[in-house]
Amino acid sequence: MSSDKIALLRSFLDADPSDGFTRFALAMELQKSGDFVASEATYRELMAVDPNYVGLYYHLGRLLEDLKRFDEAREIYSKGVVKAMEVNDLHSASELRQALEELD
Repeated sequence: MSSDKIALLRSFLDADPSDGFTRFALAMELQKSGDFVASEATYRELMAVDPNYVGLYYHLGRLLEDLKRFDEAREIYSKGVVKAMEVNDLHSASELRQALEELD
């Protein structure tokens, strides 16, 4: 079933490459399916095309933690805190700070 969702999300993204929500959903679905390389690449693509999509920082950070890439996770969480504050998303900023504290 997951491969069907991935194919569907990819077709949506082909139709509208600027759709941040679809790119985020694809990254999460890839992660759920165990394709961590493609998931990370998709999160990073989202960061490049829509850096204000604040939710990506938490999920990419968690993925990097799961992969034991703690320094990279810290960097992503820190960028996320800055971005969340820039867009006045205090809830996300708080979650990202908490993730940073748990890493340290």
